Amino acid sequence: MRAALLQLTSSDDPAANLETVRAMLREAAGQGAGLVLTPEVSNCVSMDRAHQRAVLRPEGADPFIAGCREEAAALGVWLLLGSVAVKSDPPEERFANRSLLIGPDGAIMARYDKMHMFDVAVSETETYRESAGFAPGDRAVLAQTPFGAIGMTVCYDLRFAYLYRALAQAGAMVLTVPSAFSPGTGPDHWQPLLQARAIETGCYVLAPAQTGTHAAQAGRTRKTYGHSLAIDPWGRVILDAGTEPGVFCLDLDPEAVADARRRLPSLTHDRPVRGLA
Repeated sequence: MRAALLQLTSSDDPAANLETVRAMLREAAGQGAGLVLTPEVSNCVSMDRAHQRAVLRPEGADPFIAGCREEAAALGVWLLLGSVAVKSDPPEERFANRSLLIGPDGAIMARYDKMHMFDVAVSETETYRESAGFAPGDRAVLAQTPFGAIGMTVCYDLRFAYLYRALAQAGAMVLTVPSAFSPGTGPDHWQPLLQARAIETGCYVLAPAQTGTHAAQAGRTRKTYGHSLAIDPWGRVILDAGTEPGVFCLDLDPEAVADARRRLPSLTHDRPVRGLA
């Protein structure tokens, strides 16, 4: 299976972002990709809640999602919309940070709402409170595909190893970590955490990322770290996209998952933890 990671510098204009993604989808398909993955909040990177309320839509009425489904069907590819920001169903007033797996017929095959909210103060000048605008999901999602089961996660989930172990023990062969990672933590934490998740599970880890400075019509601009990464089941980096937007392809070998787990079967060695007060 050939996969393609799309590294984006999405703005807060969903219509403009859709045109960019559609063009990159066509480029990825032209390079033979059967699975294409986009980063977190591919449709709208915004720090302004009022602007988000004005431009975001519920999933079923969202033009960005509809356009991506149409393009996936036209190209006959599987598409992981790493995440899209969408309006939640009432009575929830906060948005959802939702990952969508779209099949080659354009149908939505699986959806996952980001479980762990990025509520942190990275520095005096870089603070986030994702839970103020987004409602956390409450369930893990394992999606079945012809090329193996995919465990769907989003960005800050990466720091919670139990989620990835549970997905792998449920059958995941590929773990997806679409992200808009902070440049304050990226240089130190991004690659080591992704490698750890691959080593712990014997899975491929595919992490398409936002990169650069994101243009904003409203509110302050945001910067993201880039470096979309693919890690093999033994923990080796097999793709690093650097910091420029683009389409980055790689080939996945299901036998590599089986081989890693034969060599190091730690997924079967869990022991109950006792003795803690």
